[in-house]
Amino acid sequence: MVRLLFWIALIAAAFWLWRKFKASQQSHPEAKLDAPLQMVRCAHCGVHLPNDRALQQGNEWYCSQAHLQQGPGQSR
Repeated sequence: MVRLLFWIALIAAAFWLWRKFKASQQSHPEAKLDAPLQMVRCAHCGVHLPNDRALQQGNEWYCSQAHLQQGPGQSR
């Protein structure tokens, strides 16, 4: 009886170690976070938006073509 319990414990331990080893072998890719976008302020209306969606003229940024054509507005 003791011999049977010994073999059951040995098989259970081997199975547990095998599963633990398999789990460590699988690499779960971490979700890569995108770099934060730089925010710029529209020179006409003052709204902030990502620079990849803004229009630039010189050192000024604008949120739309209409504001780009109207030029800088009053500072807020």
